[in-house]
Amino acid sequence: MKQRVPFTALSDRQWDALRPYVRAQTGPAGRKTADLRERMNAILFLLSTDAPWRELPERCGSPGTVSRHFRRLTHGGLWEHLLEALHDLGPRHPLQQLRRLIFRGARRAARLVGLGIIVLARRLGFLEALPGPCWLVADPDLSKTLVALFRREFEQPDPGRFRRWWREKGKAFTKVFAIAGGRPGMPRSVRLALP
Repeated sequence: MKQRVPFTALSDRQWDALRPYVRAQTGPAGRKTADLRERMNAILFLLSTDAPWRELPERCGSPGTVSRHFRRLTHGGLWEHLLEALHDLGPRHPLQQLRRLIFRGARRAARLVGLGIIVLARRLGFLEALPGPCWLVADPDLSKTLVALFRREFEQPDPGRFRRWWREKGKAFTKVFAIAGGRPGMPRSVRLALP
């Protein structure tokens, strides 16, 4: 298990800054999480590596439990809230010290929640939080702009106009649409090359 980002357990200041965003999630039987701070330490430790959940060390807890908690937090919107907080908070705020780990968490969360977190990261200007290089990841805002341009270009019906336009600009337009759509799957080697 290789450390990609330096990791130390959450300090008291960092935990106090992170705690409002990490709502105490309840399990299926209505039980509270035993030690939320330790669970977050385990999640952040794994985010500092490229390892899958099953390689989580025993001292961090059960891999299944920690990954389930990560999924619960992800579906609860934790990573989106943290990205918005990083954008709004000053450079000396304790959450800024966890910036790289939060970006890595957002990348991993994008596999679960999809395009919403990608759109948010792009709009906030956090390209490091994208699950791949920005030219390979979908850009929904660019897609909307292109569709609007296409519609405006052909508001008035003219049978020959589309054919002329396609000869002049069609192939370039198709390539731009492909870029806006991103790659359907990101190769693992590309994901692992990200910081």
